[in-house]
Amino acid sequence: MGLELAAPGKTKEDFIIEIDHNVLTISSETKNETEQTENNGRYTRREFSYTSFRRAFTLPETVNTDAINAVYENGVLLITLPKKEEALPKPKRLIDII
Repeated sequence: MGLELAAPGKTKEDFIIEIDHNVLTISSETKNETEQTENNGRYTRREFSYTSFRRAFTLPETVNTDAINAVYENGVLLITLPKKEEALPKPKRLIDII
């Protein structure tokens, strides 16, 4: 099981991924500041840009929260949510009659 999040133009350092009481939270905040000085230092223009997002997902009890991992590649954040061993279907077996 997995979760994919498209987030082009970011780096893996831009993300914060937390898990608390079976709630997975993905957040990111980016701050940009540009400054332009013209006319021998008499005119200064500063621009500020802030972008942020936060998403929270309640995970089912069958997810092994200790084994969750994340990979950011080509603008996509992929979070792998492995199932607990007891949640996996057991293979078919033959029962001997005694």
